[in-house]
Amino acid sequence: MTHTENSIQELRELDKKHFIHPTSPVKQQQEQGPAFIFTEGKGVYLQDATGKKVIDGMSSLWNVNVGHGRVELGKTAMEQMSKLGFSSCFATYSNEPAIRLAAKLAQIAPGDLSATFFTSGGSEANDTAYKLARHYWILKGQPGRKKIISRTKSYHGVSMGATSATGLKAFRDFTNSLAPDFLYADNFSSQSLRELIAAEGPETIAAFIAEPVQGAGGIHVAPENYFKEVREICDEYGVLFITDEVITGFGRTGTYFGMDHYGVAPDMMCFAKGVTSGYAQLGGVMISEKIHQELTELSTGTLLHGYTYSGHPMACAVALKNLEIIEQEHLIENAEAMGQELLNGLYRIKQERKIVGKVKGLGLMAGIEIVKDLNTKERFAAPMSPAIVLEAAKQGLICRSVVLDDQDIVVFAPPLTINKDEIKKMIEILNHSISVIEADLASENCAAK
Repeated sequence: MTHTENSIQELRELDKKHFIHPTSPVKQQQEQGPAFIFTEGKGVYLQDATGKKVIDGMSSLWNVNVGHGRVELGKTAMEQMSKLGFSSCFATYSNEPAIRLAAKLAQIAPGDLSATFFTSGGSEANDTAYKLARHYWILKGQPGRKKIISRTKSYHGVSMGATSATGLKAFRDFTNSLAPDFLYADNFSSQSLRELIAAEGPETIAAFIAEPVQGAGGIHVAPENYFKEVREICDEYGVLFITDEVITGFGRTGTYFGMDHYGVAPDMMCFAKGVTSGYAQLGGVMISEKIHQELTELSTGTLLHGYTYSGHPMACAVALKNLEIIEQEHLIENAEAMGQELLNGLYRIKQERKIVGKVKGLGLMAGIEIVKDLNTKERFAAPMSPAIVLEAAKQGLICRSVVLDDQDIVVFAPPLTINKDEIKKMIEILNHSISVIEADLASENCAAK
């Protein structure tokens, strides 16, 4: 069902007047209104109020893993809300969906991660991980261990602690007072991590956190031995190793979790997004059996950390059904196979287009670098990826640009349900969109001469 022109205009005006959008250009919204007003979704497609259909090449925010329009998830939510819409998990109160989900996560998680603290999303999960790590060291009689190390080009969320851990400087510059005791090692340099720990003093370091594949930072895939070296360094200095699987979890990279590619188990793991495929707000932190046992033995009072919606019964029920779909429809295997199809298509574009540099990705996380000169890797004075993304949206494909930290990258993360024909359509639209930008650049060069 499409809206009338008048109803769409009314929605645009109401949007501008009353809706402050997350991670959006404020002036652009006020001048142009919302880029899309989505009303329906089915599979890899979204439809807006005008009736236009577009391929959701980003799974919205890296999270709609099972695709749009999954009626079974709606039914699960309705059934759970009809029985028990909400109950608190404070004071040891519990509910069956939360218990069942925590047990399921223990079955599928890397290593001996065995117990889960539930949150409403990824930023809360990251903040929780930092607080739990610091609390752990207090209980262990080492309160001086409070510093958290992350990496340059990392992204861990936008709550205060998560922002402070984010290596992308622009996010930290958004506010004028960050949380203390956050440090940043060079991206994918285990030697930089070692040197930073040694310089600060191991007795001051609580934990190191890393994404298995950096998403918002530009699709940066770790070198083969990097995480094994990180694990060894953390073990050597007694530093907790936290992985941020908010984007990479639940099949996105072609394995259940991103760290499964590297054969390394963390001490803690943050998750969100794909656990419910975005159909309900849910995140969490998993801790190892060893840490859980120590927290149990050393704790003498109440764990003074909790969110109203920790262990939300409806969200946990949706997550259980979502994981069932992922497994029954073999979406993890499909992500691996279609991820290769996507990379192959991007490599074909690289052969045809003059401004496409490096192609990179793992599973259904992929990106292409935009360069002015393929030989020197010189970048354009102004990034070109935003123009490509805008043109692709006009042509029916949603993708995303990464321009922070002097980057110029177009990134993709379609639903894990995507098939070969839909990948082919994505590649066709992207190729055409880049050709339009190349033609515009050629015209500008001619005019300048």
